[in-house]
Amino acid sequence: MLRQVAPGRYDTYEALLHALAEGQVWMLLWHGQAGSPDAQYGNMEIEGLGYAPCVTSAQELAASGWNRGYEVIGGLDAARALYPDHYGLWLNPHAPGGGVGIPWLDLRRLTSGLDQQPAGPLRLTEPAIELPQFYALLTQNAHRTQAVRSLRRAWVQPALGAPYLAIGLDVYDTSPASVDAVRAMMRQSIGAVPEGLPVSTVAMSDVHDPVAMWLRANARPFYDRDAQAAPAAPVAGGYGYPAPY
Repeated sequence: MLRQVAPGRYDTYEALLHALAEGQVWMLLWHGQAGSPDAQYGNMEIEGLGYAPCVTSAQELAASGWNRGYEVIGGLDAARALYPDHYGLWLNPHAPGGGVGIPWLDLRRLTSGLDQQPAGPLRLTEPAIELPQFYALLTQNAHRTQAVRSLRRAWVQPALGAPYLAIGLDVYDTSPASVDAVRAMMRQSIGAVPEGLPVSTVAMSDVHDPVAMWLRANARPFYDRDAQAAPAAPVAGGYGYPAPY
């Protein structure tokens, strides 16, 4: 499968991610041995991004000539360990062509479920589709929902799958009552969306979500409670719904 991955072959790359989620990797240790307190993964930098090198089998380990320690762990465990520090995973760097790198955002997708997050690279733009009735109803319902601080929007085109409208939710708190209120707000508003147009929501507080990162950097709120009146003292937090409606 690694040999089939090539630029633009997003279907093959996605199949590789599924295999990684179900398989094991041999993590190359720069210091220490597996299970020791001083064990430390190797690291490499490619085009400004950090990766931890690994191999995909005992045979590849032998072929690599690695003469230090290694640790055999599940692909999901490797993903959970690396992505919070913005490290990816580089498979078989000794192989002809240099192997294949899995960026940290795709490791994050592994940990949350590949079907729960859009396949990258994502193309993110301002929505071009005019939806005045939906935005008007959503804004009205957001104003009545005290948990909502602001709303942003983006048009997301995944590498695989249908494009969709993303609504960025910035909320004051994530108490059960607030979560229920925000869910109700979306249910009450989604009926104004034309049939067949997918809509998803994302938590603006998610520092690892690529859609939320783009929204924070590029999109002004189309609803902003703070711009209308000073709210009560907020509590940091956020809430999102990864699955499309």
